Amino acid sequence: MALEPGRPESRPTGAAAGAERTSGSLYRKVAADLREAITTGAFGEAGRLPAEGALAEQYGVSRGTVRQALAVLRSDGLVTSRRGTRRVVLGTARVQSFSELLSFTHWAYSMGEEPGGILDSLVRRPADAAERDQLRLEPGSEVYVTVRLRTLSGKPVMVERTIYPPRVGVIVAELPPDVVSHTEVLREHGILFTDADHTIDIVAANADDARLLGCRRGGPLLRERRRTTDPTGTPVEWSQDRYLPGTVAFSIHNSLATSALSRHARESD
Repeated sequence: MALEPGRPESRPTGAAAGAERTSGSLYRKVAADLREAITTGAFGEAGRLPAEGALAEQYGVSRGTVRQALAVLRSDGLVTSRRGTRRVVLGTARVQSFSELLSFTHWAYSMGEEPGGILDSLVRRPADAAERDQLRLEPGSEVYVTVRLRTLSGKPVMVERTIYPPRVGVIVAELPPDVVSHTEVLREHGILFTDADHTIDIVAANADDARLLGCRRGGPLLRERRRTTDPTGTPVEWSQDRYLPGTVAFSIHNSLATSALSRHARESD
């Protein structure tokens, strides 16, 4: 990272100070460095981070900058939230925030991981009643169903099952089986993924899950069910992702600024 441990933090004034506060570059860099250390196990499971003063000295920044960085890690579910004590690491699973809508590929790159996708099957068939309802299709419509193994830096982490309406599926069917991101290709065709509703639960691994992930059949998997729509509100996919335990965690930000009447489901796992 760009910061040099032990180097005093510069204190610009006037317009320069305002620009620094706006960019927030310092605390974001500290947060990114600590996030990498946590996810690589540098502090161990349930280990403790150095005290705020020690971190400020290490990175050459103020305690306020350190507190901002720790607040980011807290919102990501990586550390405890108590102030005045050394933060305890909650886990080393990769954290996906639902404050923004990211594809698996973009999320992986943001974590410094190399995403992969291996197509296991692609089937075109008549849509059932639930699929027609979720994708707003007419009776007799067909759907394209894909099953893919998703990897992070070569390691299996998730089985992705996605059901596409015909206008989207016909494009997906033409893609190479090892293409990393469907979302990026579809964006090039003018199909945008802008809003999503998510449901998170635990399911038992079936035979295909066990075969692709190398886990025990019947073992627990973290499941994210998601329906994504384009800017017009038209559904473009109905998907469920099944993650191996310990490979990913999800974070959600709530605020009292959102009224109970206007609140809606954020992008969650």
